[in-house]
Amino acid sequence: MVKEKEFNIVIQKGEDGYFISEVIELPGCHTQAKTLDELIKRTKEAIELYLEVVHESVLMNFVGIQKVRVSV
Repeated sequence: MVKEKEFNIVIQKGEDGYFISEVIELPGCHTQAKTLDELIKRTKEAIELYLEVVHESVLMNFVGIQKVRVSV
């Protein structure tokens, strides 16, 4: 039976115009692409490869995302 798991990603646009994704629950799991569609595809591939190498028991226990405001 195939088990599915959801992951949270942060997407940013780099200075070179590429989109960059980072998987919050998987430290060091990130990728980049020229389009958002390609980025999502590559991110899923990166997650699958990461999970092949790292056992699921070491995954971070994601709690949530919170915005904070500071004066600069």
